[in-house]
Amino acid sequence: MKHDRSQALFEQAQKVIPGGVNSPVRAFKSVGGNPLFIKGGDGAYVVDSDDNRYVDYVGAYGPLILGHRNPAVLAALSKQLEAGLGYGATTAEEVSIAEKMCALVPSLEQVRLVTSGTEATMSAIRLARGFTRRDLIVKFEGCYHGHVDGLLVKAGSGALTLGEPDSLGVPKSYTELTHVLTYNDSEGVKSFFKEMGEQVACIIVEPVAGNMNCVPPVPGFLETLRECCDESGSVLIFDEVMTGFRVGLGGAQAVYGVTPDLTALGKVIGGGLPVGAFGGRKDIMGHIAPDGAVYQAGTLSGSPLAVAAGLAMLDALTAPGFYDELTATTASLLSGMQERADAAGVPFTTNQVGGMFGCFLNSAEKVTSLSEVITGDAGAFQKYFHVMLENGIYLAPSAFEAGFVSKAHGPEEIQHTLDAAEKAFHRIKQSV
Repeated sequence: MKHDRSQALFEQAQKVIPGGVNSPVRAFKSVGGNPLFIKGGDGAYVVDSDDNRYVDYVGAYGPLILGHRNPAVLAALSKQLEAGLGYGATTAEEVSIAEKMCALVPSLEQVRLVTSGTEATMSAIRLARGFTRRDLIVKFEGCYHGHVDGLLVKAGSGALTLGEPDSLGVPKSYTELTHVLTYNDSEGVKSFFKEMGEQVACIIVEPVAGNMNCVPPVPGFLETLRECCDESGSVLIFDEVMTGFRVGLGGAQAVYGVTPDLTALGKVIGGGLPVGAFGGRKDIMGHIAPDGAVYQAGTLSGSPLAVAAGLAMLDALTAPGFYDELTATTASLLSGMQERADAAGVPFTTNQVGGMFGCFLNSAEKVTSLSEVITGDAGAFQKYFHVMLENGIYLAPSAFEAGFVSKAHGPEEIQHTLDAAEKAFHRIKQSV
């Protein structure tokens, strides 16, 4: 494949955009080479500026669960475009999507629309602090909750170690109130809460970690978080920006049967347009302005275009058997890849929740933590990524990003992917 146009665009972009990209996850630094410039998408495919066509497993990092250019979503957008782009005022459709989300997600009694997942998590934490009148928060290593200053922290050397800033420009004083624990370590959580629980405003967690690749919770982990919050009076926040309506109709909380106090949402509820939301128990949500003293606002919150796309998307997801079919398609992809990796003698394992998946080039039987994720072979992943790309498969350019299957992925796309994977695993084996 030739990438002359993408190369030229990247050189042009670097002159006016830092790093040539508007989000660092789009850069190819961890895999080598230069990022592709995408000019279109259709169904399960994206097309780059050089007219190369790829089966897409990024899906805008999750929201395109129906695939690119879904007719129902496009029709909803077209109808709204005729009515207007935005008003800075409340619309009937905002009420409709809020009602639908509250009906589908177990934790939602009330919900507030915002414009991004970062804004949703930031607002949920502020609300938890205002509700509890406490300052400390708990997060988990490997879980990303947006570029909020107080959440850009590394894990320390122990459960009680305070977080250090993980980005220049973030004062240490912003992160001193953030404690970082080990994901899937129930005993570590219990120990921390035994000593510090009454000072903790909230736990925030990705119920299925999607920012250290795809790492599901081990049995009992989410239940432990719920129990610790109940005993200490802390607020449990599920960051379902990635998993909400992605891994199941009611999100990960419905899949695993653990209900948080607050939930942050995004991605799917905008049908691919910028959107976010946070919501939960009515007694907690009652502290948000204008009803309460916790301030949150946004001129573009509840964008008519995003709401229109989101309503069309959510309508499609309620079709009988939708998630069963999506889960089965994803399972067939992963089982086929595992077979080909085993045949090539390449250490490989996978995780899956619904249409969300992770692939790991290491020898672990099941990856459950960041420490296991980072044992993966970076060199092998680089080869894997580029062979897949050369053969028409578009993956996130990082070993720490989850993959996503859409309703548009069918047997032809799965077989194409498996054929490419077979070549990738043989390339890896030959280089050992």
